[in-house]
Amino acid sequence: RESPRDASDMAAPPKPNCPNFSSGPCAKRPGFSPATAYAGTPFGRSHRAAIGIGKIRESMELTREILKIPKDYLVAMVPASDTGAVEMMMWQLLGPRGVTVAHWESFGSGWMQDAEKQLKLPKLRNLKGAFGELPDLKSIDFKDDLIFTFNGTTSGVRVPDLDWIPDDREGLTICDATSAAFAMDIDWKKIDVLTYSWQKCLGGEGAHGMLVISPRAVQRLESFKTDRPMPKIFRLTNGKGKLDKAIFNGSVINTPSMVCFEDYIDALKWAKSCGGLAGLITRSMRNFNVVKKFVDAKPWMEFLAKDPATISNTSVCLVIKDLTKAEVKTMTDLLDRNAVAYDIGSHPEGPPGPPLWG
Repeated sequence: RESPRDASDMAAPPKPNCPNFSSGPCAKRPGFSPATAYAGTPFGRSHRAAIGIGKIRESMELTREILKIPKDYLVAMVPASDTGAVEMMMWQLLGPRGVTVAHWESFGSGWMQDAEKQLKLPKLRNLKGAFGELPDLKSIDFKDDLIFTFNGTTSGVRVPDLDWIPDDREGLTICDATSAAFAMDIDWKKIDVLTYSWQKCLGGEGAHGMLVISPRAVQRLESFKTDRPMPKIFRLTNGKGKLDKAIFNGSVINTPSMVCFEDYIDALKWAKSCGGLAGLITRSMRNFNVVKKFVDAKPWMEFLAKDPATISNTSVCLVIKDLTKAEVKTMTDLLDRNAVAYDIGSHPEGPPGPPLWG
């Protein structure tokens, strides 16, 4: 019988070149360097100066180009990340029709809670799916407005497509796409409002939200007059009730970080160099397939998403069978201490299991 091998003789398993697997803020692009990425930042200059407005407009133009946003849709940066973008549209648009909130993870559930408890909408449908599953999207009445997440960050469940949304709908569709934008195809004719933040698929900085609105959303903004108080950071219309077009042409509601804008521009230029949206999707799917190959070979691990067509390629949520939440935390703490994987603890409101960003 051979004696056990000494631990010092065993080769250490390889570690990832980058152990940053957080689902937001996500890892920076490959080769990122603040010295080069921020070299063009107009430090100490106003965002209202020509150089500041120029940076903002450049970022919006690149956004439109890479995401293939239709010419008649409007694009703007708004305060308070994706959360701010979703909330400002809920408060300004919802009320004249019934509302369905389709949700299957914690952030979508937050939109439902606000629609019910803060806005107190009189005709409200709670269309809820369990963690790991989509609700019955075919049951939605599109005479009503719809709020939904394209990709559930904390459940790893995405809509496989948007074919279930009719082109001739009467209500508006408000889509929280924060963990889908730049990594999944978006059929814009199905979308009236789309929101995301820089910190997800492009590894940008936090606190800044992005808003894309259709002509139908503009019409609602200008025609619906709500009695609810509207904070300044939510308002997209002027004193005459018309759309404040300046917000969609380089002006912003409140003072942004020009460093963050420079960071976003750097990420967008990198995205363009990868082949634009198609290249980014290919890159994300390549990462996802590495994880899938591993999961398929391990009987003790599975995806949280039940239907293979709904498994997210960005916020990949895994389940380790027969482990409690405390045991999963012990494992993720061990990976963190050994610089193998940072920030892969499950969301406080989600089931136990490590989420990986793809």
